[in-house]
Amino acid sequence: MAISSLLLWLDYFGVVVFALSGAIVAAQKRLDPVGLMLAATVTGIGGGTLRDLLLDRPVFWLAAWHYVALTAGTALFLYALGWFAPRFSRWLTANRALDWFDAVGLSVFCLIGAQAALAANANGFIAVIMGVMTASFGGLIRDILCNEIPMILHREIYATAAAAGAAAFVLTEGWLAHEVALMIGAAVAFSLRAMGIVRGWHLPAYPTLPE
Repeated sequence: MAISSLLLWLDYFGVVVFALSGAIVAAQKRLDPVGLMLAATVTGIGGGTLRDLLLDRPVFWLAAWHYVALTAGTALFLYALGWFAPRFSRWLTANRALDWFDAVGLSVFCLIGAQAALAANANGFIAVIMGVMTASFGGLIRDILCNEIPMILHREIYATAAAAGAAAFVLTEGWLAHEVALMIGAAVAFSLRAMGIVRGWHLPAYPTLPE
């Protein structure tokens, strides 16, 4: 598979997974289909929109409407499950399921963002920042819209996982085959986020100061 094709399919996959995570949060709040589609869409394309604006590129979904169709379709699929497969829908909307879908999306989008920055001739540091923004901004908007504490602000490792995955990709991309660098970056990001979910790994909080 050509590199461009691989990145394109990864992008589609990341959009669908993040859209599903957005729709799940909206479903937990018992929103209507429009609410589910809005939450799914801002989660699926929000990070990429910010990335393209900062890199002074055309916003990707304005020229490719099927991205919005993917997010809306994902939301409607979850909405239909709630009516026709309630038991499966109940499992799908459990908090841990949301965390895992979000982890998969994060591990994909941090690479897409870093790759876009490198393609725009940005340096490695900027590429890592773009990776973190692409992976986390959509979820930030989702959580604000649904009146949740943004996942990026939780103590569990989140933005750190995206940064580590993007950095691993940037550091290995010039030395290894592109596909291998992508797999390494995704594995690093997903593994760290998984440890945050399963083991509660987190960075130390600001200490309580003596009075």
